[in-house]
Amino acid sequence: MEEKKGFFKRLVSGLTKTRDNIVSGMDSIFHGFSKIDDDFYEELEETLIMGDLGVRATMNILDDLKEKVREQHIKEPIECRQLLIDSIREQMDVGETAYEFEDRTSVVFVIGVNGVGKTTTIGKLAGKLKNQGKRVVIAAADTFRAAAGEQLKEWANRASVDMIGGQEGADPAAVIYDAVAAAKARKADVLLCDTAGRLHNKKNLMEELKKINRVIDREYPEAFRETLVVLDATTGQNALAQAKEFNEVTDITGVVLTKMDGTAKGGIAVAIQAELGIPVKYIGVGETIDDLQKFDSGEFVNALFYREEE
Repeated sequence: MEEKKGFFKRLVSGLTKTRDNIVSGMDSIFHGFSKIDDDFYEELEETLIMGDLGVRATMNILDDLKEKVREQHIKEPIECRQLLIDSIREQMDVGETAYEFEDRTSVVFVIGVNGVGKTTTIGKLAGKLKNQGKRVVIAAADTFRAAAGEQLKEWANRASVDMIGGQEGADPAAVIYDAVAAAKARKADVLLCDTAGRLHNKKNLMEELKKINRVIDREYPEAFRETLVVLDATTGQNALAQAKEFNEVTDITGVVLTKMDGTAKGGIAVAIQAELGIPVKYIGVGETIDDLQKFDSGEFVNALFYREEE
């Protein structure tokens, strides 16, 4: 409970820039307008879109707000604040987010383009699972990126978990084959696979992931599969575009949003869940293992609209 409380505080402070970007804009609209009219909605629309909530989510949120205003005969703009918060919360609803891989023998693919914090995320995830008493093996199958293996090895050592790697340029499927053998021999609970994220060559990436999946189908059919895509929150709408592209290549089961601390573009979490229906499963708000936490959209909205007096 204390840890959760501490993380909420970090989330509140991490979302400061996003709050300044979105919430202060909204509040000035709620206080600045004397009546609810087209101009009022237009200003809100602009604030939400500028806050990286995305066009589709913004339109849905505003349609929902208009309906609530009509049904409840709301006349004062300030009365819309809570209704808007509720609409944002509803837009983010993707049902119960499951973390089945924590309780089953699992293979977790982690994909993402260079520079989003993929390696760090795998390291932190390994550390978290290890702290839960899980046996973890990491597969360093992003063999095309120079020094990826070394960086991952550092994290594996820090988390005290085993890592299976290949030479730079080695066949990723061969690395996965070796890693599956190691995971079985060591009775691992979770095999975390660092896989490539070269979106500029989608066909190759698709073929590579298919090949890796075939290896697992053949060698480890009993394993539960999870595919997480790591996105950098500071890139805003770009992150949403990446998620869409990766989802065309493979079935994404969850999103990890990194660098949420200190970005003004935290609204992207709303866009991802609203537009893609894929749950954000983890968010990163700092450098330490504890700064990677399970994402709770209700908590996120509470932190985003947090006011000191609350």
